[in-house]
Amino acid sequence: MQVTPPKDLTVQETIQIIEDEILPQVNNKNISIKLTGTADKLVETIASMKWNLILAVVITYLLMAALFGNFFYPLIIMVTLPLAAAGGFIGLSMTNTFLAPQALDILTMLGFIILIGIVVNNAILIVHQSLNLVRNHGIGHEQAVIEATHSRLRPIFMSTLTSVFGMLPLILAPGPGSEFYRGLGSVITGGLAFSTLFTLFVIPALLLFAIKMEKIQPIKEEN
Repeated sequence: MQVTPPKDLTVQETIQIIEDEILPQVNNKNISIKLTGTADKLVETIASMKWNLILAVVITYLLMAALFGNFFYPLIIMVTLPLAAAGGFIGLSMTNTFLAPQALDILTMLGFIILIGIVVNNAILIVHQSLNLVRNHGIGHEQAVIEATHSRLRPIFMSTLTSVFGMLPLILAPGPGSEFYRGLGSVITGGLAFSTLFTLFVIPALLLFAIKMEKIQPIKEEN
């Protein structure tokens, strides 16, 4: 039997309705049913997407560990990922409440993977500048973190605002096909805005404990 979903339902929503409402009634009659075709491919894609998410996190961590030459500072930066995920779900919830129902489909899940590579940038700016002030300018640990956060406020807000406003058309623009990208835009916009707000408070606080391992290099006087 072939099932074609209506225009107002995605394939994933149709699969969910079949599994929750139809299959339990049919399976009780000793009839075995298997979803194939587009539905089967969708299930496989969702399963592989989970591993892709884990792989993206691992690659991001190892890359930062290689760049910083330290395994601890990347862990501080990775704290932004749960914040971004929470913001992504908040953005998705606000879209469902104020705009239109939006399912957690493939493109929406792809938004969480994209967030991994975006939200860490703000934390990297703060951590890198703090280490630079301690190692190369002989500034104390606490003062270095404060100055790094203060000096990086403008670039952080500039990059965040341009990304958020660039994604807003995906959420707000009506028209055919807008439902496919609305979830992607909602996740990226909500995750980026939420994580940026808390990054400015959480990352410096955590960095104050870790950066004390760094030795303050005295400034060399030029003759």
